[in-house]
Amino acid sequence: MVEALVEYIEAGVEIARVWGPLIVFCLMTIESSFIPFPSEVIMIPAGAMIARHEFVGHDAVSIGLVIAIGAGLAGSMTGAYINYYLSLWLGRPFLHRYGRYFFLKPHYLDRAEAIFREYGEITTFVCRLLPAIRQLISIPAGLSRMNILRFSLFTGLGAGLWVTVLTFIGYGLGRTSVGKSYRDLVFEGKDLLHDNFIWVILALALLFGAYVWIHRKVMRPSE
Repeated sequence: MVEALVEYIEAGVEIARVWGPLIVFCLMTIESSFIPFPSEVIMIPAGAMIARHEFVGHDAVSIGLVIAIGAGLAGSMTGAYINYYLSLWLGRPFLHRYGRYFFLKPHYLDRAEAIFREYGEITTFVCRLLPAIRQLISIPAGLSRMNILRFSLFTGLGAGLWVTVLTFIGYGLGRTSVGKSYRDLVFEGKDLLHDNFIWVILALALLFGAYVWIHRKVMRPSE
């Protein structure tokens, strides 16, 4: 998917020089909804543009980072709410019957539901940092009528962390890779994520283990 979209990155960057936050918000909304769209081609160029002082004309790096991350998080949450409420209102039978027309294949939905049932609400945080399942995990949350405040908290933490990581990767590459195209920076950022993915998994395993331990300790009846 990344490879199929990189050819449009340079054109997108030209538009983002004027409409940066709006472009980031709209594309991250799409990425976080049921439409398959890689966040790497959005947030990595945004971070690189900040490093090169090309993001909405802000010379102050801190302001650019706050705006980009804020727009990315807002878009991620909007897309997640779309999935949550559509699932809540339409229900499982509708999604299984017609979801394929909206890029929601039944076996993907079944996989997301199985993960949610097995590991619980914390998956709305953990899965936000994992490929393939990132967008879909909001669907079983909606089907199970997960408390909207808890859904917002877990999803916001996961999406915020992911958006921040991508933005800072782009920012770092933008500072050190002078003269390289945004297209090349996306590939470099993607390779960097791939090479360090094991550390993401280990960190998530530790967080998940801590959550389970705390949850069981709180839920255990007092003796």
